[in-house]
Amino acid sequence: MPARPLRGGWNIWRLAVAVASQTRAETGEGPAAFFRAQHAAFGLTLDAHKGAADFLDRIWMQAFSSYEHNVAEQTKDLPPLACRKGCGTCCRIQVVATAPEVLMVARYVRAMAGGFRKVGIDLPARLAATADATAETAGTMFLGRECPFLAEGICVIYPVRPLACRGHVSFNEEACVSALEDEADEVPVSESHRTVRALVQGALQSALRDAGHAWSLYDLVGALKIALARVDAEAAFRAGEDVLHPAIIDHVSREEMARTFDKLKA
Repeated sequence: MPARPLRGGWNIWRLAVAVASQTRAETGEGPAAFFRAQHAAFGLTLDAHKGAADFLDRIWMQAFSSYEHNVAEQTKDLPPLACRKGCGTCCRIQVVATAPEVLMVARYVRAMAGGFRKVGIDLPARLAATADATAETAGTMFLGRECPFLAEGICVIYPVRPLACRGHVSFNEEACVSALEDEADEVPVSESHRTVRALVQGALQSALRDAGHAWSLYDLVGALKIALARVDAEAAFRAGEDVLHPAIIDHVSREEMARTFDKLKA
């Protein structure tokens, strides 16, 4: 069924809540059971690698590996996706991400900046020149600007792109273009991709919260500017500081999210 894909992370979070509430309690199966299993697995990793130098790498890799494996299982019978290399139509949507995702993108930008400059792509300058989403435009495709990491239709941070980007896929490129031009409200997106993304991301947030780490969702552009300005951003995150706090997306209160995570874990 067509769905409105033009919204940001807060509605993805609500999707996770709605879907997880549909669990089949009598069998212990369903989305809520999946959420609990993911939460427990993240918790074990966070506990086992607390304070370790590879802490961020471990939790980031687990999140993306879990998403890729489970979405592959859930989408075996879906029709072919319209998404292809060179199509950056959806790269006007505000992207929200967890702290581990933001910090890994920041690390990648630092590591690759020199190489990209040699081919005329200045990643830090592109990011600095990109305006943060406003309250009026946040969550829509019509942001008035494209992602700073889109170059000639190619995502230059593709290996470390956030879950939000991985979970937003379409079956109809023409519908995406129409939505970008503000001529359509609905695009036939893959609900399976969106749901797996929402549940994995929500479970990661919940586990980070229980472990005493920053667990909010952040505007990717704003959070990256902060992370790149602080050379100690990763160390501060490992120590429990919410270094990205100014870029928090607060359309759903932390109190509401916390209550829901506790309910899903129960």
